[in-house]
Amino acid sequence: MWKIPTGKGTIALPALLAIWSISLVVNLPGLAISPMLGNLDRIFPKASDLEIQLLTVLPNLLIIPFVLYSGKLSESRDKVRIVVVGLAIYLLAGILYFFADSMVALIAVSCLLGCGCGLVIPLAAGLIADTFVGRYRMRQLGIKSGISNMALVLATFAVGWLNRGNWHTPFLVYLIPAVPLCLMVFVRRGNPSAAAAMDNAPSGVGSAPAPVAAKVEWANPAPGEKVRGGFILGRIWGIVGLYAFTTYAVTIISYYLPFLIQEDRLGSDITGTITALFYLAVFLPGFFLPYIIKVLRQRTSLFSAVSIAAGLLLMAVARDHALLYVAAVMMGFGYGVFQPVIYDKATYTVTDGRKSTLALAVVLAVNYIAITVTPFIVDAFRHVFGIYNNHFPFLLNAVLTALFAVLVVVRRGSFTFRMSGEYL
Repeated sequence: MWKIPTGKGTIALPALLAIWSISLVVNLPGLAISPMLGNLDRIFPKASDLEIQLLTVLPNLLIIPFVLYSGKLSESRDKVRIVVVGLAIYLLAGILYFFADSMVALIAVSCLLGCGCGLVIPLAAGLIADTFVGRYRMRQLGIKSGISNMALVLATFAVGWLNRGNWHTPFLVYLIPAVPLCLMVFVRRGNPSAAAAMDNAPSGVGSAPAPVAAKVEWANPAPGEKVRGGFILGRIWGIVGLYAFTTYAVTIISYYLPFLIQEDRLGSDITGTITALFYLAVFLPGFFLPYIIKVLRQRTSLFSAVSIAAGLLLMAVARDHALLYVAAVMMGFGYGVFQPVIYDKATYTVTDGRKSTLALAVVLAVNYIAITVTPFIVDAFRHVFGIYNNHFPFLLNAVLTALFAVLVVVRRGSFTFRMSGEYL
């Protein structure tokens, strides 16, 4: 059977496919709900504004504590078993959606979905971090990021098509967890040592040592770096800040693009195309990340920040369909490069490899927090400047990201922005 090198051994192809398949489901919560939001008054004429707000906000908020809970469980429990339990809860929620016939039932099932998804999200990256090291890990995290974003693009189109029928049919996308749930058996069967390593070994699967580059550069705290609770504080705060800001910077495309298109009278039919192009641009760099880093080298972080800033600025001033398409691609590409790099660096923010999934959980939880607070941040700036048009959020974030790019230049030698020698 075809064996895939991990940097410290090999893993069977079916086991790797099983680990990849987890990424199919991590970006789907809330997706099937979104097309029906405009029709809730027709579907549930007695629904209150509070119920509608709870339907969209509560499940996403529940993901955050369960992401952290999953990361904490991963320190002492069988990670594969946690994935199986999370996928089972996820799938159960997907089935229960078809029996939900009231707003309260929808809210309850959506909360159950958030709990199951929260358990799974950090382990989609955590199992890869346990199994691979060095450039092999970077490549696999790039693929993982690509798969999760590709699944979101395809599922978005599927939900749009399914929404033409009964309002329950978009919930079919929440049956996708059945695929990784069935494949989980291959994780142990394809690499028996993986089961024990994922539970006990500091660095994951197998017994071979990690590459020298990883040990020399980032495996241990540098002199002067503070460590608390197994976390290298400067590193974890840097990565958390990086992911929080970049997520905030690009998430406004989801919140404000439809209003921008409407304000400029460009035709609401292009909103879906622009959004799809954005997610397509996010997913593509994941599959080519090692080559992108080899070309850009230590300019990778700066290039990504400038790409996001330029895309935001272009979206703020563009009045042409083609320019909006280009803007979405620029934003997505910059974010698509940052995302897997952040996942990989998160595993170097701990002194004990058993805490690597917890580090990923912390980073991912902050990502969801950033998504949740984005409109509140933008509204606060709107009140400060007294500007309420729908170009302002994009212009604001373009300026903030340009300032962030300056910070990247100033701090280019730091752990947060520097590319390790093992990537080059």
